[in-house]
Amino acid sequence: MKHLIYLAALASLLMACQGKKQTEAYARETDLQERLRIDFCRTEQEVRNYIQTYIPNVTDEQLRDWEARNVLEWKMIDGEKRYFRNAGPNLFRVDSACHAIKVAKEGAPLSDSELVNQAHLPKVIEAVHQTHTTIVEPKRMRITYTLTVKPDAVPAGEVIRCWLPYPRTDVARQSEVKLLATSEPTYQLAPTSCAHSTLYMEKTAQKGEPTRFSETFELTSSAEWHDLHPEDIQPYDTTTTLYRTYTAEREAHIRFSPRLRALAKQLTAGETNPLLQARRLFRWVNDQFPWASAREYSTIDNIPEYVLDNGHGDCGQVTLLFLTLCRICGIPAHFQSGFMLHPGAWNLHDWGEIYFEGVGWVPVDQSFGISTFARDETETWFFLGGIDSWRMVVNNDYGQPLIPKKQYPRSETVDFQRGEVEWNGGNLYFNQWDYTMEITYEHP
Repeated sequence: MKHLIYLAALASLLMACQGKKQTEAYARETDLQERLRIDFCRTEQEVRNYIQTYIPNVTDEQLRDWEARNVLEWKMIDGEKRYFRNAGPNLFRVDSACHAIKVAKEGAPLSDSELVNQAHLPKVIEAVHQTHTTIVEPKRMRITYTLTVKPDAVPAGEVIRCWLPYPRTDVARQSEVKLLATSEPTYQLAPTSCAHSTLYMEKTAQKGEPTRFSETFELTSSAEWHDLHPEDIQPYDTTTTLYRTYTAEREAHIRFSPRLRALAKQLTAGETNPLLQARRLFRWVNDQFPWASAREYSTIDNIPEYVLDNGHGDCGQVTLLFLTLCRICGIPAHFQSGFMLHPGAWNLHDWGEIYFEGVGWVPVDQSFGISTFARDETETWFFLGGIDSWRMVVNNDYGQPLIPKKQYPRSETVDFQRGEVEWNGGNLYFNQWDYTMEITYEHP
């Protein structure tokens, strides 16, 4: 059976909801296949039409070559060849020749978040030097987050259970979190001991009507930057719980496979300083794996291996590869995620933190990577040891239980950002609901 790791992760949850063992196995496979159908929804003609906007005379031979090199992602679904929903745009991000064609036609301007950070990062570095603190440049934001279940996705009269993302209150650079309003009078906030920060509510479905859950809150998010130097890094105390926990393997996505062990050894050969090792890993991932739109994480057995096989990754995928390589090298590392909130460019986003003895935990945004607009070496390496002010931290790890416990398998089994929804009849997948975020900046 395909996707064994995914299926094993779902098994314990589904067993409580199915009557017979054969039905359980069928339900798990059916769930996975339905998720794949949603992600791999493009026909060859649709993909060809997109490619022809840049390469009018694209040939069948070119398509087969791109497929063979995994730069045009496809699968056999129900006996038909189906392409990933963003296979066309991803081709022009991943394949260097196709990327050059697109840049020649449209140019390569900085993204909206890069434009914000081009002015922001120098201010952060200057503020750290002036104040001799590592947390600076606070930004106050008010956010209304709304999740809307589509009409009749759940039978009328049935209770819908919903988990919304909520800013953590145990992260030093995220402060003054204040809940202002909720759509339902009764709610439950997850304790800080939970890796996923959630606000839970219930509501009864009405026939023909959407079911909305919303929350309004404020938070102050600050930048954090550490002026790191190799001589400041002390040898690790390998006997501590912190060291043993955060250099260990984790289920599914932090696995020390022979290939990853060999890669980590090769990339750090001859270097023993943890900071310089981390910089080698950071630059290599940055240079080797361009950003590309990602299929749902729940359909991938091992995300770091997927990145290596396919030559690209989105923010969470390259982060998990970097963190795995760090742990193999004996550098404590953990996943962190939530949202990037740059004015005009908010989105789901993942990053991580690594630990240096003598310094502590420092943020690392592998996806933002080596700054293309950097003026000097300090700005070049900003996102290894630093992070900008425009963040909302929701998760301090991945793939952990929600509170209260979810009865059915999550839509997102790795990360938690968009929310999770279910009723007594099953999980509500992403195609059954929508979400929006409204942000007001006090001092943009």
